[in-house]
Amino acid sequence: MRQPRSMWSLETFGRERLSKHFYMRDFMYSEINGFHGVPNIPTDPDVTLEHGRAFCTTLLDPLEETFGRIVVRSGYRSPELNKYGNDNKLNCAANDNPLECHIWDWHQGEAAIAGASIVIPWFADQYDAGRDWQDLAWWMHDHLDYSDIWFFPKLAAFNLVWRATPLRTISSYVAPRGMLLRAGQQPHETRTQRQSRYDDFPTFRGIRYP
Repeated sequence: MRQPRSMWSLETFGRERLSKHFYMRDFMYSEINGFHGVPNIPTDPDVTLEHGRAFCTTLLDPLEETFGRIVVRSGYRSPELNKYGNDNKLNCAANDNPLECHIWDWHQGEAAIAGASIVIPWFADQYDAGRDWQDLAWWMHDHLDYSDIWFFPKLAAFNLVWRATPLRTISSYVAPRGMLLRAGQQPHETRTQRQSRYDDFPTFRGIRYP
């Protein structure tokens, strides 16, 4: 696929299907683009789609199958848009930051990465009523092949990251702040303790792909 250089080709790019539940367009909206006018056009559309499909089929589709609708708060960011966001302190990490997961076509090879900031409305309602974000964190640890997760205070939103080689880390800006799980570390709670946190969750529903 050529780099989108016109409205028509960008529209065609947005129609590309990433998985059962998601299309590329679901990840293209950006307030930085809408308010500041910075283009959100991929540098390498083919790599963007490749990494996006891995991200959606591995992580987002099982979440949507299990919990219902998943809301994408911030998805794909072009290198140009993300740099503008970082330079202007708009909550974007530097392009070369290893934790910057929104630039799906920036990292290649073993460093392949894709991620998004998402909300699970089913859980957000319970979080607003006082439920511990760690209940969802440990559920994802026990059910998903994630690389990195970090939670934010509003709506129990979290960044969810796919990598070709997962790191398996969990962090949070919600108390208790910091690292809940480091790469290579074993959870401090037993499997039984973790399961007791989420025994009222819907039954896990994954998707088997050919």
